[in-house]
Amino acid sequence: MIKDDFLVKTPEGLYCAYGDFYLDPELPVQNAVISHAHGDHARAGNANVYATAFTKELMLLRYKKKAAKEFFIKGYKQEFSLNNVKLSFYPAGHILGSAMVLMEFDGARYLYTGDYKMQEDSTCEKIELPLADVLITESTFANPKVKHPDATGEIKKLNAISSNILLGVYGLGKAQRITALINEFCPTKEVHVHYSIFPIHQLYNRFDVNIGKYSLYNRKSLKQNGENQIYLIPPLTFNSYRRAVGVARVFASGWEYLQQGNDLSLYISDHVDWEDILNTISIVKPTEVWTLHGDGNHLKVFLKEKVRTKIL
Repeated sequence: MIKDDFLVKTPEGLYCAYGDFYLDPELPVQNAVISHAHGDHARAGNANVYATAFTKELMLLRYKKKAAKEFFIKGYKQEFSLNNVKLSFYPAGHILGSAMVLMEFDGARYLYTGDYKMQEDSTCEKIELPLADVLITESTFANPKVKHPDATGEIKKLNAISSNILLGVYGLGKAQRITALINEFCPTKEVHVHYSIFPIHQLYNRFDVNIGKYSLYNRKSLKQNGENQIYLIPPLTFNSYRRAVGVARVFASGWEYLQQGNDLSLYISDHVDWEDILNTISIVKPTEVWTLHGDGNHLKVFLKEKVRTKIL
């Protein structure tokens, strides 16, 4: 039987009272189930953290001793219980170590997606979607107007630019995916990475993920080579280089506003688009869809005659 209050929004984050735990809490809590290592989902200061092995290592890299008092590492499909709720992680396809959280209680199955994607990505585990009675889905791009293009076609656009490129990327997940794509589809390009991204690349390598060739950026190497060098930089650094000359400016993102003013659009997203969400619903076969992390109104209107929908 589905509990309408199985998950509720609180100041600390999304809370399950039946299991006394939070999903990706926004403030420090006693029991935190973390879907993946991005900073808006994996925050410091929690007492007990339940996560995948990579998420733990990234949190330790970022937060050091403040990452958590204790980690409980769980593999995919490994069942564990928090009070009266049975949980298991399923690959979310978002970044390395990202997990959807399947929760079972009183005969009902609830699937919290966290962030997820269905596009191919050699740098993370492929998404697996279990059946569930309730789908709790992110709705970042839950708009019928949004259709993410094929990442291979997008990355090949870089081959048309011979000058050096300043390529804005998010440092975790996107940077590693872009590095792998450039190595595979842009053979004349050389990848240099910002010092803040370099240790994350190295962590991917330690987890035996092949992201291809790359080097730590140094100013001299790009000055001496005026063509076919790509420098991956985080958003804040990208914004500070607005007056850079002799280089092309590109930003890899699904957001249209981040393409404005650049020399080339590069629509590569690590989230599901509208059709992907509908495909997810068809696979999971929920009787209810709950939305969060974005605008769920389009889904609510679209599904109103088919599936009960709630915006968390």
